[in-house]
Amino acid sequence: MNVNVFIGIIMILSFLGMVWYCVKGLNLMVGFAVMATFWTALALVGNSISPNSAMEGKSFIDVLTYVYADGPAGYAKSILVNVFFGAFFGRVLVETGIASTLIRKVVELGGDKPRITMGLLCIVTAIIFMSMTGIGPVISIAVIVLPIMLSLGVPAPVAMFSFMGSIMAGIFGNIVNFKQYQTIYAGFNPAAENYTYNDYFQMGVICMVVALVVVLIVANIFMSKKAAHAWAAKSFTVSDNAPAISWISVILPVLGVVVFQIPIILGFCLAGIYALITTGKLKGTYSDICRLFAKLFTDGSIDVAPMIGFLLTLSMFNNAAAYAAPYFTAILGGFVPRSALVLALIFAILTPLGFFRGPLNLVGCGTAILAVVIAALPDAPVAFLYPLFAITTIAPQHLDITQSWVAWGFGYTKVSTKDYMKMSIPTGWIVGFICCILAFVLYGGLM
Repeated sequence: MNVNVFIGIIMILSFLGMVWYCVKGLNLMVGFAVMATFWTALALVGNSISPNSAMEGKSFIDVLTYVYADGPAGYAKSILVNVFFGAFFGRVLVETGIASTLIRKVVELGGDKPRITMGLLCIVTAIIFMSMTGIGPVISIAVIVLPIMLSLGVPAPVAMFSFMGSIMAGIFGNIVNFKQYQTIYAGFNPAAENYTYNDYFQMGVICMVVALVVVLIVANIFMSKKAAHAWAAKSFTVSDNAPAISWISVILPVLGVVVFQIPIILGFCLAGIYALITTGKLKGTYSDICRLFAKLFTDGSIDVAPMIGFLLTLSMFNNAAAYAAPYFTAILGGFVPRSALVLALIFAILTPLGFFRGPLNLVGCGTAILAVVIAALPDAPVAFLYPLFAITTIAPQHLDITQSWVAWGFGYTKVSTKDYMKMSIPTGWIVGFICCILAFVLYGGLM
C-alpha cells in the first residue's frame, strides 16, 4: 500500500475519533492540542519515508515552529484582539443597560401576545449579537429574555430554542466571527486575507434573515397551549431604561465597518464610548473613568477566556492540518467536485455534519476538509467557498449542544437535550440547505 494512503487512512480514523470526542462533550482545548501533535508526528514520519510537499525545505524545528508558535501567533495578530474588543463592547451594552432596555421595549410592544413577543425578542436578539460575543453577554441577555418568554406561557423548550436560534442568526452577521473564520481560511489560502467583511456582508445579512424566519416558523410549529410557567418577568422602572439616543450603539460597529470602512477595533471603541456617554456612565474623575474601562475590558476578557484557549489550540490543529492535507488529498482529493452547483448541493445536504464540531465545522474538525477542498480546488473563488464553510459552521454550531451557552441553557431552563434537538437539528439543516443554495445563486458563477 502507498505510504501516503496508509498514513491518510490513519489520519481519517483519528479524525473520526476526534468527531466522537467532540460529540461526547470532552474538553476541546486539550483535544485539539493532542490532535495537532498526533497529526504533526504522523506527517513527520511520513515525510521521512516519502517527501511531503507541505514540508519541502523545512527542518524538524521549522515544522514544530509552524504548528506550535506560528499558529497561535497568527491568531493573536488577526483575531484574538478583535475577540477581546468585541467582548469589551458586549460588556458595555450589558453594563449600560442598553441591551436590556431594547428587550423591555420589545416586550411592551408585543404586549401579552406570546407569539408576537417571541418573534420581536428574537429579532432584537439577532441584531444585538451582530456585535456582541462571548458567553457572559449571552447569559446576561438570556436571564432577561427567557423568563419573559416563560412568563407569557411559551414552553421552555421553545423559549430556549428560539433564543439560541436568534443568536445563531445574529452570528451570521457578526464581525468577530467573520474574522475568526476568515483567519482559518487564510491559513490555507492567503487570498482570503483580501476578502473583507464588506464583501461578505450581503451574504451574512441574507443568511441572518433566512435563519430568523426558519427559527420562528419552527418555534411556532412547536408552540403548544400549555399553561404558563411559574416564572415571572422582573419588573422595571423607567429609570432602568437607557435613553433612546443610546440604542443605535448596538449596530454602530457594523455601520462603521460597512458604511465608513473604519477598522473594527476602532469601531468597537467608538461605539462603546458613545454608549457610555449617552447613558451617562462616563462620568467621575479621570481615574474613575480609567477604572471603568479597565473593569469592562477585564470582565469582557473573562467572558471569552475559555474560547481564547480553545482558539489557540485550534490554530495549532489548523497548521497541523496543512501538513496532513497531502495525505487526506491522496484519498479524498478525487472526490471533491469541480462543479459549483454540485459543491453547493453537497454542502447543503451534508450541513448536519457541522453539528458536534464535525467535519464541516471550521471551529471543529472542518479545517482538515477545508485543507483538502482548497488543495483540490486551488483556484476556487473565496467569495463562493468561504460562505459555504461559514454556513455549515454557523447554522449547526450555534444551535449545537456542544456550544457553551447552549449547555448553560439546559441547566437554566431544565429543558432536556432530546426536546431541544427535535427543533435544533432540523432547523440547522434547513437553514444550511437554503443558505448554501443561495450562495450558489449569488456567487456560483465566479467559479
